[in-house]
Amino acid sequence: MGQTEAVDVVRWSDSPEGPALALLDQTRLPREEIILVCRDVPSVIAAIKTLAVRGAPLLGIAGGYGVALAAALGQDVPAAARALAGARPTAVNLARGAERVLQAYEEGRSALAEAHAIAAEEAAASVRMAEYGLPLVPEGGRILTHCNAGALAAGGDGTALAVVVAAHRAGRLTMLWVDETRPLLQGARLTAYEAARHGLPYTVLPDGAAASLFAAGEVDLVVVGADRIARDGSVANKVGTYSLAVLAHHHGVPFVVVAPTSTVDLDARSGNDIPIEQRDPAEVTTIAGQPAAPLGSPVYNPAFDVTPGELVTAIVTERGVIAQVNEGSLAALGDRLPKRDDEGS
Repeated sequence: MGQTEAVDVVRWSDSPEGPALALLDQTRLPREEIILVCRDVPSVIAAIKTLAVRGAPLLGIAGGYGVALAAALGQDVPAAARALAGARPTAVNLARGAERVLQAYEEGRSALAEAHAIAAEEAAASVRMAEYGLPLVPEGGRILTHCNAGALAAGGDGTALAVVVAAHRAGRLTMLWVDETRPLLQGARLTAYEAARHGLPYTVLPDGAAASLFAAGEVDLVVVGADRIARDGSVANKVGTYSLAVLAHHHGVPFVVVAPTSTVDLDARSGNDIPIEQRDPAEVTTIAGQPAAPLGSPVYNPAFDVTPGELVTAIVTERGVIAQVNEGSLAALGDRLPKRDDEGS
C-alpha cells in the first residue's frame, strides 16, 4: 500500500561535540532532505521562526527539547523557556511544551526525560486520532486538506494526515486533494511530499481552485489540523482554512478538524483571544527569491485565520470525537473523556 519508513523530523542527539537537537529542515523540502543541528537555544528559536520546524504538536516537541538543551548546557533554563515560548505566538503547544519541561527541571526531574515524554505522547495521540477519525471517512472518500498536518507537523503520522493515511490503509481513500497553501506552499511542498511517501492517491491544486471542486461535487470531506482551538470551538489554522469551512458549509460537505487536546486552549474564550501571527511581507512579494509584486507594495500576511465553531462538523482528538462543537463540549472535554497518562487526578 505504499507505506514507507517514518520521517525523522525531530531527534535529540548526544555526540562527542555535545548535546544537540537535530531537525529536518522543512524549508528545503521537497528538493532535498537536510538536517539542521541546533547546538544552542538561539538556533532552535531561529529554526522555529523560519519554519524549518513547524506544526503545532511538533512545535510543542521542539520547544520541550529546546528547554532540555538549555538544561544540558547549564544555561538559564527559565529564560530559555520564555524565549522559546514566544518564538511563535499562535500555536499554544509551543509554550506548553517549553513550560512543561521547565516545570520538570524546576522540580528536580529530568528535563530531557520530560521532553522525550512529550514526543512519545504526541506519537501515541496520532494513533488514537487516526482510529477515532477513520469512521468519519466515507467509502471511496475524496478528501480535501489544507497546509500540512502529517508527520512533519506532529508526532506519528500526524493529525489530519494520520486520518487520511488510515483511510488509505483501510481502502477507503479515492483521492486526497492537496491545497498548495499560499504563500509558503506547505501543501504542495510538504503534504504532497508525505502523500507520495505513503503512496496515497493525491492531486495538488491552487487554493483558489477549491471552490470549483466543491461545485463539481468532487469533495466528500474536508480534514484539517489546528494550531489552537478556543473554548467556544473556534479553530485557528493556516490562513485559507476559514474559506474552506465556508465552502464546505455552503455545499453540505463535512468539515472535520483533527488535533490533540494539547492544542485546545480553554483559557482562550473565543477566536478573538487567539493571537494571529503576522509574517514577513517578503513571503508574499517574492517567489523563490524573485520579485512577484512592485517594490514596496503593502502586504497583509497573516499566518492563520480563525474558523468559528458553528462551521466545524467535528473535532477529532486522541480522547474521542466532539460532534457538537461549542463552548460546553470543549469545556467538558477533560471531564467526560479519559485523561492522558501524564495528568493527575
